[in-house]
Amino acid sequence: MKIILKGKINRTYVQSLCMMFFHGVKFPISEENIDSLELYVETCEKEDGIYCKAVLKDAKKQEIKEAFCRFSNNDSLEKTYKKVVGQAVFLVGCEFTQRTIDWGILTGIRPSKVAADLLEKYSSEEVIKVLENEYFLNKSKAELVTKIAKNEMNIVKSTDFSECSIYISIPFCPSRCTYCSFISYAGKKLFSLIPDYIEKLISDIINVSYIIKDNKLSVRSIYIGGGTPTILSEEQLEKLLITVNECFDVDNLEEFTLEGGRPDTITEEKLSIAKKYGITRISVNPQTLNDTVLQSIGRKHTVKEFFEAYEKVSKSGITHINTDLIAGLDNDSFESFKQTIDKIIELDPDNITVHSFCVKKSSQVLEDDKSVYSRENSYAKNSVDYANKALTLKGYIPYYMYRQKNTVENLENIGYAKADAMGVYNVFMMSDAHTVFGIGAGATTKLVKNNKNGEKNILRIFSPKYPYEYLRENQNIKERVNDFFEKE
Repeated sequence: MKIILKGKINRTYVQSLCMMFFHGVKFPISEENIDSLELYVETCEKEDGIYCKAVLKDAKKQEIKEAFCRFSNNDSLEKTYKKVVGQAVFLVGCEFTQRTIDWGILTGIRPSKVAADLLEKYSSEEVIKVLENEYFLNKSKAELVTKIAKNEMNIVKSTDFSECSIYISIPFCPSRCTYCSFISYAGKKLFSLIPDYIEKLISDIINVSYIIKDNKLSVRSIYIGGGTPTILSEEQLEKLLITVNECFDVDNLEEFTLEGGRPDTITEEKLSIAKKYGITRISVNPQTLNDTVLQSIGRKHTVKEFFEAYEKVSKSGITHINTDLIAGLDNDSFESFKQTIDKIIELDPDNITVHSFCVKKSSQVLEDDKSVYSRENSYAKNSVDYANKALTLKGYIPYYMYRQKNTVENLENIGYAKADAMGVYNVFMMSDAHTVFGIGAGATTKLVKNNKNGEKNILRIFSPKYPYEYLRENQNIKERVNDFFEKE
């Protein structure tokens, strides 16, 4: 696709808008590789606002749409430009494709942040109207994101920059799911790295504990994620958790999560170790309760094994249980997903996360089927809508949300929980509420503070992506962290 811009326009934002209408679209640099699809966007600053025209065409047809946004004390000049460009491109995309997008011009990973910013100025009812009229959300999504933003804000207000959270990465899985982009993380050759990986991880956990103490931060939550952390042996898991207990005051954590993930990696022995060393929240993730779908997506466990694993977890004494589900999987259907939701609700976990199928660039499903972007997956939207209604009816509260590019039907991922069981780490990580230290391959450290003008400063430090890179490189972040917090 060729994009021609004239005026103050963010190219990346325009590309994100195009991807909502044309899944998998490419934006080649070379003219030779560009198809006939072309978008022209022009902005012009007037006395009382900003005008934008968008022209979308291919070899067969052309559509033109215009938008105008007045200057407002509530919006910066940059935000006004972004809004008017979004409106014009959205309108021309809807006309050209004869489709509409429920999320309107919100393309970012955190739509609730936009709603939260609006809630600082308007009532909930006014925010919903602004989201409908200016951001083009449909009413149900506007109401949903406003509700979630309020729940997120309540959690964020409970912390400050004197606190931090910790993410510990265990990037290994027993098998490769077809929708996952972490291709190299499953396999016998990679598994042979686990002993050395744990040793280096332990060393880095100790080093980070010193950095946290040096900067007088207190730890609010710890999340051990993956991959599949319960792929570790009992001995390896205990060794890791002993180190965490020695380095941090686990008894005073609000939340200590172990992502179990695959039911076929969960044993009573591992659960006993997790409970012993302070784990308060664990995930056991079926993704679907349809054996045919499980097989097609590369999961090596059965529905029966999930129920067996869930029973073990429910008897372990660990306080909170989460289950992850995915709507829109290949070979699934609305009726199948509905049955999955209903059966999970019967189990009564206090956390349920509903994801929407997302096409990752290096996933197996894309390698096997290049047409995956153009599949008809209308049942996914009905599945997500049903999940929201069924879970809300049973007392689950939607409390955090994020979206990804190339998600089927441009849908969202939502965490639901009972009133006293909301996962705070997920909110802290998504909201920039405080510093998060990432330890291990693929982890990101996000440093957060206010500068002398009261503006939020953020610095991200990325760990090597793959386990073998992580083992090869000695990354010492102490100087960068201390420098960040010492500077005004």
